[in-house]
Amino acid sequence: MSQTRSTRTGYAASPLRTTAAVVGAVFVVVGIAGFVPGITTDVDRLATAGTDSHAELLGIFQVSVLHNIVHLLIGAAGLAMSRTASGARAFLIGGGVLYLALWLYGLVIDLESTANFVPLNTADNWLHLGLGVGMIALGLALARGELAGRTVRR
Repeated sequence: MSQTRSTRTGYAASPLRTTAAVVGAVFVVVGIAGFVPGITTDVDRLATAGTDSHAELLGIFQVSVLHNIVHLLIGAAGLAMSRTASGARAFLIGGGVLYLALWLYGLVIDLESTANFVPLNTADNWLHLGLGVGMIALGLALARGELAGRTVRR
């Protein structure tokens, strides 16, 4: 059997599930980091939502309380869904589709308007494109590998 059995949890680990858990954990860390001074610039100017928030994660990505909470929720979903292969696949592909939709939204709205309620900036848009493509690619490639390598368990 090419997969290893975890003695702690009793279930077989898989690259698909591990990847979904790691991606979920990264989103949780990013969500927390959005509230941490030094990692996020101008935390004192962090607004609940909208373009009034002038805080930037790593001094690059515009964030708000809403934006950080969304990252935390997506991360929690990834961690929960990584418990099964089908959940991990759904998280990676569905999350990727969500980020591609967010990228398109960021392209079509005026970033200075009230439609930018998250808020987003150009760096966020490029990041969302990369996340969307990357998550979908990982979900498809790793799920295909898992289905091809699936063995009958007794």
